[in-house]
Amino acid sequence: MRRDYFELDVDNVTWVDGSGDPEKPLVRIDFRGPREELERRLSDPSGTYLDAEETDVAFRLQDSLEASDAGGVVSVTNRITGDFVLELNQTADDVLTFIRAAREYGRASDSDDGRYRVEVGIDGDEVVVYEKQTFLVYDAEGNLLRSHSLIPSGVEL
Repeated sequence: MRRDYFELDVDNVTWVDGSGDPEKPLVRIDFRGPREELERRLSDPSGTYLDAEETDVAFRLQDSLEASDAGGVVSVTNRITGDFVLELNQTADDVLTFIRAAREYGRASDSDDGRYRVEVGIDGDEVVVYEKQTFLVYDAEGNLLRSHSLIPSGVEL
């Protein structure tokens, strides 16, 4: 599936720089491509959409984090099979700001329903919504960058 089929929009992250009250960060991913292909990837073998516990969200850097225009790939994977559900290109600064907002929201909130929300749509129609607590960040060589990742306390990787 082509990465340019996806559009990513982020809300509720500007407050993290001191400009408001904490709000749960939200990422909306809209797909504008062959509907059947994404629906198949979002589903288990029985055709039921994967739930939040069956998916993982990660960011893999393609450049050094120190590069001013560092970029990488945001991915959602099927936790059971390891298959990619979707991938899209994004700048490292945007992803790290999002993770920082999710981390701070988790500290400020007493809610345990997730630190951020992912909404995936197809041609503007919402298909799945995931409440997530983990967002892993890897360098270009595939090494986990723990200090930049969002990992709930008590989780061993």
